[in-house]
Amino acid sequence: MTRADLDKAPVDVAAMFDDVAERYDLTNDVLAMGQTRRWRTAVLRAVDAQPGERVLDLAAGTGTSSVPFARAGATVVPTDFSLGMLSVGKKRLPYLPFVAGDGLALPFRDEAFDAATISFGLRNLQDRMAGLRELRRVVRPGGRLVVCEFSQPTWAPFRTVYTEYLMRALPSVAQRTSSNPEAYVYLAESIRAWPDQRELAADIVAAGWGRVQWRNLSGGIVALHRAVRKDATE
Repeated sequence: MTRADLDKAPVDVAAMFDDVAERYDLTNDVLAMGQTRRWRTAVLRAVDAQPGERVLDLAAGTGTSSVPFARAGATVVPTDFSLGMLSVGKKRLPYLPFVAGDGLALPFRDEAFDAATISFGLRNLQDRMAGLRELRRVVRPGGRLVVCEFSQPTWAPFRTVYTEYLMRALPSVAQRTSSNPEAYVYLAESIRAWPDQRELAADIVAAGWGRVQWRNLSGGIVALHRAVRKDATE
């Protein structure tokens, strides 16, 4: 399946995530072979949220990714378009202010946040450029953006092994742990069609962000992009 095929695919992404909500965190931990905690720690450090700051955690799902920000003393707002995910999250973490929201039309005023982060969710927006611009709208000038997303392994031999894992092993493992293993076939295809580190960095710049940097995690399986919202003088 090509990137164009994915764009045309009749996939109800919100319904897909509703279906997998109950076991989503468990399945992710298994599929990522325990790397998810390391990735969340890297996101926390990159955002560098300070006590009293407001942080938007977009595509927060059940809120697992939001907990470290709350513990750091920030006011974190976990936001997601899947009502199923939000429902599970609210039961588990009732102290977090979960918000239902579309990443292409966020229900927040301009410049409402000091920082915004999205982990493994930009890939599921129908228009990632529009999503990056919308994130810029709700972050104050000088505020930070951190995008954590699957990417391209940097070592060519490993890249081949990784692709085989995505297309063959991932759906098989998901069948044992997920309530909707077919959803992970779509996810594997979307990961394979996603742009590499440099291309995503260029998209972030084109969306109006400045000082864009990235670092690879787990050999490039995941890339962490960090940017700052430019003010009018930059």
